[in-house]
Amino acid sequence: MNQLTTDLKILHDATLENLKSSKANNTLRAYKSDFKDFGAFCSRHGLSSLPTEPKIVSLYLTYLSKNSKFSTLRRRLVSISMVHKLKGHYLDTKHPIIVENLIGIRRVIGSIQKGKKPLLINHLKLIINSINEQNTNEAKKLRDKTIILIGFGGGFRRSELISIDYEDLEFVPEGLKITIRKSKTDQFGEGMIKGLPYFNDKNYCPVANLKKWLEISNINSGPIFRRFSKGSNLSDNRLTDQSVVLLIKEHLRLAGIENKNFAGHSLRSGFATVAADSGADERSIMAMTGHKTTQMVRRYIREANLFKNNALNKVKI
Repeated sequence: MNQLTTDLKILHDATLENLKSSKANNTLRAYKSDFKDFGAFCSRHGLSSLPTEPKIVSLYLTYLSKNSKFSTLRRRLVSISMVHKLKGHYLDTKHPIIVENLIGIRRVIGSIQKGKKPLLINHLKLIINSINEQNTNEAKKLRDKTIILIGFGGGFRRSELISIDYEDLEFVPEGLKITIRKSKTDQFGEGMIKGLPYFNDKNYCPVANLKKWLEISNINSGPIFRRFSKGSNLSDNRLTDQSVVLLIKEHLRLAGIENKNFAGHSLRSGFATVAADSGADERSIMAMTGHKTTQMVRRYIREANLFKNNALNKVKI
């Protein structure tokens, strides 16, 4: 009997690990962060957070709606639900008190999402030109240029960008193949390959700059984008996704561009917007960015065509 109990406990622990492994680490961290806020709300009001009940969740959503976007409410609801599942508790997120409350909140505050600004071609050139003119370490300048150009040219998520290893690169006559082993929308690690062709202007060419960076840095294995330690020495440590955000914002500032509404995602959205503006169809954009649905890509295309196909262009004044 004791052996049976032990075996069941092992299976139970392994099952919990499988449940955790079904989500990316960044996703699990987001769940925990969101649930921490919900837990604090419950604690202040003497309510139970785990397990909780639909009425308490509905009260929390109403509380959030005073100062949060509707997208934040939806994300918090998912996080609360997932934490309950991971802990073995059931929470009915389809209960009318939650669903009807969300409908009412949506009518009051709206649900429009204002994303970060895309980094467009004019921004890209200003940044690269600014980096070239800086009186700083040449290796660091080249690394930063390469990060920005590869990130833009491949429509990368910042987590994908910093995860690239030397072993994921294949230079071919047409340009560069980069293997993405895992991404946000590829939780099972099926992988994908992105192809970056050579640009005519080597100054803004992702492939040419990457070749030069690998040559100067002597990187021939492991992460290609690494931190510089004190004294401007290149370390073996991979950059973090947050460092990419800070890097982009800093170079926008140095280029004289207001950086408040730009973020790491600006490279990815910038590629999609510029590609759409240049006439690329949604399938070819999705093949590069890795989007699984057309919803966001069509939004980029609409924004790119906002003035190009504007009916007011037909009005002669």
